[in-house]
Amino acid sequence: MENGIGSVDGHKAVSNGVVACPAAFRTSSSPAAMITSAEATLGRHLARRLVEVGVSDVFAVPGDFNLALLDHLIAEPGLRPVGCCNELNAGYAADGYARAKGVGACAVTFTVGGLSVLNAIAGAYSENLPVICIVGGPNSNDHGTNRILHHTIGLPDFSQELRCFQPVTCHQVVINNLDDAHEQVDKAIATALRESKPVYISVACNLPGVSHPTFFRDPIPYCLAPRQSNQMGLEAALDATVEFLNKAVKPVMVAGPKLRVAKAAAAFAELADASGYVVATMPSAKGLVPETLPRFIGTYWGAVSTSFCAEIVESADAYLFAGPIFNDYSSVGYSFLLKKEKMVNVQPDRVTVGNGPTFGCVMMKDFLSELAKRLSKKRNTTAHDNYRRIFVPQGQPLESERGEPLRVNVLFKHIQKMLTGDSAVIAETGDSWFNCQKLKLPDGCGYEFQMQYGSIGWSVGALLGYAQGAMDKRVIACIGDGSFQVTAQDVSTMLRCQQKSIIFLINNGGYTIEVEIHDGPYNVIKNWNYTGLVDAIHNGEGNCWTAKVSCEEELTAAIETATGEKKDCLCFIEVVVHKDDTSKELLEWGSRVSAANSRPPNPQ
Repeated sequence: MENGIGSVDGHKAVSNGVVACPAAFRTSSSPAAMITSAEATLGRHLARRLVEVGVSDVFAVPGDFNLALLDHLIAEPGLRPVGCCNELNAGYAADGYARAKGVGACAVTFTVGGLSVLNAIAGAYSENLPVICIVGGPNSNDHGTNRILHHTIGLPDFSQELRCFQPVTCHQVVINNLDDAHEQVDKAIATALRESKPVYISVACNLPGVSHPTFFRDPIPYCLAPRQSNQMGLEAALDATVEFLNKAVKPVMVAGPKLRVAKAAAAFAELADASGYVVATMPSAKGLVPETLPRFIGTYWGAVSTSFCAEIVESADAYLFAGPIFNDYSSVGYSFLLKKEKMVNVQPDRVTVGNGPTFGCVMMKDFLSELAKRLSKKRNTTAHDNYRRIFVPQGQPLESERGEPLRVNVLFKHIQKMLTGDSAVIAETGDSWFNCQKLKLPDGCGYEFQMQYGSIGWSVGALLGYAQGAMDKRVIACIGDGSFQVTAQDVSTMLRCQQKSIIFLINNGGYTIEVEIHDGPYNVIKNWNYTGLVDAIHNGEGNCWTAKVSCEEELTAAIETATGEKKDCLCFIEVVVHKDDTSKELLEWGSRVSAANSRPPNPQ
């Protein structure tokens, strides 16, 4: 889906297919202008680099170790620090921003801020998102002095934070001198873009404003070329795959979430058109390929797939999965009916055909594009023909009587009608996962959720960041009451940023997804006056409108207002539903995941 927002085929800030390269400064023969001494500082160099790769907003929480750095970020034209209510939400916002623009950034203070943002950075790592996490660190003179500093755990070892970040970032730098600072910054940012993973940059608090000769000229622009396939490996992989698929009677193809990392969504759509195969997506790949493709049949999610989708995929005699992640959630408690010997598994940099062999150094984008050319000579629509024979159109929710308590399926019937190419959907962990999967996305409509990590509360910060990065879209967020209670504060930041998203707060009295996995009194939460809370946060500053609905008539009136009179406002609609009103998919999925979680220990 190439709509310019949240593009999975390249970073929005880069127009020539070039990504990044670590670099020093230009030579004296360069036409670049000299930078004034006030601008020739580490802080401004870091800020310029962020702007260059496409970051316009840095989500920040001030603390005494990063205040000087924030001054320099503010001073950079084209870069705006967005103050968040807490570090966790700042990290979630950088995650959402990276989904919209290709790269995101956050800035926090040492240890107390760093360990608070850590959970969000771990989520970005699991979801393969390039997030640049910048931490204001201790004064460079304090390193190695055996001193005990505040904001630490009381030991004279300043590496605790660094060690915590090492497993959840692909590169880490601690800058406590200026001699190689420009190289460290450039390498970290380049690595984030190359690996599509978060990086950690710690900057000593006394260094951002210090000038250095390496910063007196504009640095060489980032210019890392995309990785290239090994041509012999590519040809061998294509030969093996074409032979494998052409032997099949009813092959299918399924999109996985690593299409984003490989920037191969357009190539996948090209292959779908050329091959004639049925097309499905894994749940975490929803929104990455157009759902308007001619042979698109929905979400493949094992036992909770779109109707008739699992039957077609699992009965196929060959399936091509592009960028899949198979875990307990995506496999519905390991209950998939897939066989490895029938699968072509295309990862971002390798291809495995059946039980083997595996072909390395084969880039997914190259492979899918070339495979499309070869399979176009022998199109195979058998699986789609079979699908058309068994398909029965989906029914509609029962009509509500006037004043009848609102049902969740009625809510999503109306959300479906709201979607356009100028919309985007954010789905929170919980029953919204399953209800939002059933939405049919028009071309250009964005869609994001966090399936691999599944951290409740993610959606509030991610909504802030995504909306900030995709200002030409109106974002619709579906958030459960339990999740909202974790991260509600940054509705305040949405108002400060004059965002116009629509939040549907689904109030069913607790952690419904956890009820279906394992029930207990801990899944019941204190009910809040949610609209009253948002009104208090609003406090007359900014554009905000709230409503509380409990029947279909009230819902339709609220949506009409939110999309009409209040279209330029942040709209918060609390939807009150019964605590047991869940999708059938959650009931099935929850029971299977519960069974997987409760397996007894293997005999020792």
